[in-house]
Amino acid sequence: MTATRLEPGTPAPAFTLPDKDGAPVSLADYAGKKVVLYFYPAASTPGCTTQACDFRDNLNSLGASGYQVLGVSKDSGAALQKFAEEENLSFPLLSDPDLAVHQAYAAYGEKSMYGKTVTGVIRSTFVIDEDGVITHPLYNVKATGHVASLRKKLGIDD
Repeated sequence: MTATRLEPGTPAPAFTLPDKDGAPVSLADYAGKKVVLYFYPAASTPGCTTQACDFRDNLNSLGASGYQVLGVSKDSGAALQKFAEEENLSFPLLSDPDLAVHQAYAAYGEKSMYGKTVTGVIRSTFVIDEDGVITHPLYNVKATGHVASLRKKLGIDD
């Protein structure tokens, strides 16, 4: 069930998903730009809120370094809208209820949770360059401290 993980140098799988307002957002919309695409299990849960707020709090420095942040979950548009409003999230949150994009990025499958093997969303982040190529595929990231770690990998200083 777990798809083959993407490697550095792999072209990022193309997608078009609705945002929290139902407007279509495509990876192609960001051609020529650097993208941080992250997958998280569920809006308004503690870990996902921590991670989203961490991205929110680092948007200016990521943006100044040329990165656009996109968050993807299986949540409905209404759940994403509520999440964005509650946490003041200004970057696009995309809805992938059928998990097709999660699966294209190998961000859904078997994972270990509390010592048990379960099937679900694998918290993952992908850095995509201006040419649409994955430079950093990061799987099983932690909600806390992930953005700081990502900033170090990308050479972004405070």
